[in-house]
Amino acid sequence: MPELRNIETDIAIIGGGLGGVAAALAACEAGWEVVLTEETTWLGGQVTSQVVSALDEHPRIETISGTRTYRTFREAIRKVYQDRYGVSSLMSDGAPLNPGNGWVSRLCFEPRVGLQVISNLLEPYMKSRKLRLLMSCHPTGCEGDPTHLQAVQLTYKGRQPVRLRANYFLDATELGDLLPLAGIPYVTGAEAIEDTGEPHASLDGPHPGRVQSFTYCFIVEFCPNENHTIHKPRGYERFKVEQPYSLILTGHKGELLRYEFFNSTPEGLLPFWTYRRLVDGRLMDPSGGINDVALINWASNDYRWGNIIDKPPVIKTTLLDEARRLSLGFLYWLQTEVPRDDGSGYGYPELRLLPYAVGTRSGLSMRPYFRESRRILGLRRVLEQDISPIGKEGVEQAAFPDSVGIGWYAMDLHPCVGDGRSQSEGSLYAPSLPFQIPLGALIPVSCDNLLASCKNISTTHITNGAFRLHPVEWSIGEASGSLAAFCCEQHVFPASVWESPKLFHRFQSYLRLRGVDLEWPAKCRLERSERPL
Repeated sequence: MPELRNIETDIAIIGGGLGGVAAALAACEAGWEVVLTEETTWLGGQVTSQVVSALDEHPRIETISGTRTYRTFREAIRKVYQDRYGVSSLMSDGAPLNPGNGWVSRLCFEPRVGLQVISNLLEPYMKSRKLRLLMSCHPTGCEGDPTHLQAVQLTYKGRQPVRLRANYFLDATELGDLLPLAGIPYVTGAEAIEDTGEPHASLDGPHPGRVQSFTYCFIVEFCPNENHTIHKPRGYERFKVEQPYSLILTGHKGELLRYEFFNSTPEGLLPFWTYRRLVDGRLMDPSGGINDVALINWASNDYRWGNIIDKPPVIKTTLLDEARRLSLGFLYWLQTEVPRDDGSGYGYPELRLLPYAVGTRSGLSMRPYFRESRRILGLRRVLEQDISPIGKEGVEQAAFPDSVGIGWYAMDLHPCVGDGRSQSEGSLYAPSLPFQIPLGALIPVSCDNLLASCKNISTTHITNGAFRLHPVEWSIGEASGSLAAFCCEQHVFPASVWESPKLFHRFQSYLRLRGVDLEWPAKCRLERSERPL
């Protein structure tokens, strides 16, 4: 084994997605030294390396953003487009600028803009040497024991491996990668109803492999009168039938929703093309000099045929390769076989894959968009009953006494591995109350100096569907980074903050000073009829 290069810091954050970035900002702003690691060459996770830069948010996000830093992040993205194109800060209907004018989100933008904004937010701390970035590396081992983590070993391709020592460790990886390396207990997949009592839990026992589908997203530009058809990927004919490739979705009540490519339907369905459009060419340049650009993240490229968590490398490689070909196959189908809206034939060869936009040669995202992770066994577990509005007339929010943030989204589960051959089987869309984020869900029951900081908090398979979205992941990361900083200052472990009313109330005051909302404001709490997009 090659000799390890030793690095020491106050707080080590493993994983540079939205949770990791928010955690780093919080810890650095508090004055502590931080090392932030990332497996790819881009920080930002969902909005950059996974290419989901059409934010999944609640309807009041423009007035209730959850944290000051998340609001700053959103405002900075809009400012980039205002400066670049000279566009107004407002849309024609008075809403804040949405560069893509996509209908799934109030803020759709290009991943590279998200990367630019994140880099700008972190730059002051890098210059002051409070923050050190270790890019293109991944954790391969841990030192210590399941009760206390001493160091994390990081491996680079073609470079000297690193032993990273810290007082506190944050697992902000997309799949909870530190948990098995450190021997920290965790769960995966679907819990049994006997375990959780959740109305939508598994009726036939636990299923650790029943994990939500993941997606290799990609970005295309519509180039009129041009032909950019790609080569047909291997396995295309099977994917087309078994996935299947289609613009038809199953609605939340089981109804079939038949979308058209560029047109709205007589039933009022908006176009497939504008669903996650990232650049509205006419909005940026009314003269028509800029083409539309759209993110493709649809049921037809959700990969539900295998789970890579806790699988041997050879199986992971095989599944990820098939998932890539599934996404390229959907692009090929859109270019060659989707019915054209005007009835003139099939396919839109005008769709041009944009490798530069996603930072890869293939044109697919650097990493899949992972919807579900390993989950810690935490001091508090969030159940469906905790956040569901059913049977809670008059209740305005799902409250937890140990709140460290807020969020809101439906319990939205995409089809899962092993749930059948239908795009809709195994999916779920159940409404939730606006909820608080409980501190106990971030703290493992065993390890005293590790915090969950991404989708690996102590939720269930069901409630993960409400906690996995962009602003909630950011709030989780900010809470964990703030807690690590607070623990450095107080010389205590996270569980002590949760257990001590005095310390916990002091920590809540600390969060409020950072501009973190700990409850839904009474005057802004949402009507029960409102639902996320």
